[in-house]
Amino acid sequence: MGYLVEDKRKVTTHRLIQMKQEGKKIAMLTSYDYTTAQIVDSAGMDIILVGDSASNVMAGNVTTLPITLDQMIYHAKAVVRATQRALVVCDMPFGTYQVNPTEGVTNAIRIMKESHCDALKLEGGVEIIDTVKKILAAGIPVMGHLGLTPQSINKFGTYTVRAREEAEAEKLVSDAHALEEAGCFAIVLEKIPAALAERVTKELKIPIIGIGAGQCDGQVLVIADMLGMTKDFSPKFLRRYADLNSIMTEAIGNYITDVKSCDFPNAEEQY
Repeated sequence: MGYLVEDKRKVTTHRLIQMKQEGKKIAMLTSYDYTTAQIVDSAGMDIILVGDSASNVMAGNVTTLPITLDQMIYHAKAVVRATQRALVVCDMPFGTYQVNPTEGVTNAIRIMKESHCDALKLEGGVEIIDTVKKILAAGIPVMGHLGLTPQSINKFGTYTVRAREEAEAEKLVSDAHALEEAGCFAIVLEKIPAALAERVTKELKIPIIGIGAGQCDGQVLVIADMLGMTKDFSPKFLRRYADLNSIMTEAIGNYITDVKSCDFPNAEEQY
């Protein structure tokens, strides 16, 4: 049974914009596999993001850069199969849309055709606006991503808060307006000052989803972080809603003990 969810219909980009107009907050969470996505969807999530954070969470890479188009499609297909209500958004991985608009559209179409997801997310502003427009012209919904853009970590050199300085802040606002005018249905703002995110949220008509950006139209977190499966990642914006690392470790330890002591399987657990 969903939490605080009265409308069981499939979430669409149009409904998300309606939610902003009605002052209803939007909940967004990552998922990368069928079993997890099924739980997240049935709980009442509005948006499931098949993030390129799968590079870190699922593959153990230090950054999001190594994950490939094939890998993202694999994860997205699994999530889509599990989802009935949530809007499924898939990240376009690094290198699949930065070269030129034609290659970006080709890769975007492939993700949509093979994964059956509902929309795509791209990092960047005016630098990729031509690609965004062409993907939108192909009939593919696009979610923008500004602020700390993990695919550009080698350029930034740090995961610190972005847009503290006036020039970068004004560029972010300009980029947000450009993405809205191009036709994006929503924008993620990552790790920027709350006051700046509030300004963008008020100025734009499309939903603004925050992560480390204060109160916006909605919020997004990485599921492994918010469930406490990870231990070493503890940014200020992260709230852990469970401690699955401890719970799972204890359960697995109990299983090992029972196997080695011949307590498992017992008589009732055999055929």
